[in-house]
Amino acid sequence: MPSVRTVLVVGGGTSGNAVTVLLRRAGVEVDLVEIEPGWNVRGSGITLQGNALRVLRELGVWEEVRAHGFAFDTVGLTAPDGTVLHVAEDLRTGGPDLPATVGMQRPVLQRILTGAVRASGARVRLGTTVESLDQDAEGADVVFTDGTTGRYDLVVAADGRASATRALAGVPDRPEPIGMAIWRVPAPRPADVERTDLTYGGPCYIAGYCPTGPDTVYAYLVEPNRDRGAVAPAAYADEMRRLAEGYGGAWARIRESITDPEQVNYTWFDQMLVEDAWHRGRVVLVGDAAHCCPPTLAQGAAMALEDALVLAELLTGGDALSDALTEYHRRRLPRVRMVVEGSVQLCRWLMDGVRDADVPGLMGRTLTALEKRP
Repeated sequence: MPSVRTVLVVGGGTSGNAVTVLLRRAGVEVDLVEIEPGWNVRGSGITLQGNALRVLRELGVWEEVRAHGFAFDTVGLTAPDGTVLHVAEDLRTGGPDLPATVGMQRPVLQRILTGAVRASGARVRLGTTVESLDQDAEGADVVFTDGTTGRYDLVVAADGRASATRALAGVPDRPEPIGMAIWRVPAPRPADVERTDLTYGGPCYIAGYCPTGPDTVYAYLVEPNRDRGAVAPAAYADEMRRLAEGYGGAWARIRESITDPEQVNYTWFDQMLVEDAWHRGRVVLVGDAAHCCPPTLAQGAAMALEDALVLAELLTGGDALSDALTEYHRRRLPRVRMVVEGSVQLCRWLMDGVRDADVPGLMGRTLTALEKRP
């Protein structure tokens, strides 16, 4: 029997949607609230490695993901002028029956996951979140921003790196900037772009792109962070196009398409890892509410999905709630710490100009470890 009968999931992003579907499958009553009225269907692209795909298969959405994404098994390293320096086979961290990587448009993935939530029978309220909560030995009483109330056996804080629910539960951790920032944009896919290519050097620390479908790609440029007001949002396309002038190959065609500033996203890289318990009483953290890191290992969504899988497995495994939540932290912390620290280390090497850094070794060790089930 599940250790909970009623659960509130706060946040309808990757981890919140996934844990909702998995708990509903076990017969748990789930309310999901999401502060964004449009259910956060935004973004450019996302890179899903095999261990993320493994969880999406558990959710029952892998066939949709495969149909709408772009699968590939190699990664290329290029010079700033576009010359291909090396192409490596990527590890299939989800097992031999799944691709190493699928790139897809982030809004498409979100629509697939929200469709699965709707089909699960969960009660969904958009434009709503938690205003306050009080706990006792038997449950958590919640007041919502629309004035309604509810009582639950467990509250799952899945509301991202700026999680208000984390703060309400008394967890003091907050994300901290690393010193890097990323420009992202969706673009038409050049016909010869069939994998992720990365360039280290040139005007930026990293220039890269990833195919996200038959006709689409998302491209990104990583640079030192700057004051958020240094470039007006109306000039985002001009600024990203200017930075992209330092790169050749497929970048010449991608650059021409960067014309709409509303399609360009500028974000600082943050890091956070809650080392202490990931629950306070009957509130538990998942995904970016518990940990976040720069996308240098492309494992952010994978870690969020794995959190949801492990938490749902333990909540429905028959153990007492406190034991399940303690075991969740014990199982997840070492794996997540490895990813957070590795992702940050890659940034540090770039910012410090370390030329003999063991980047392939770090990536290889991490991906090999991620082949094991979470």
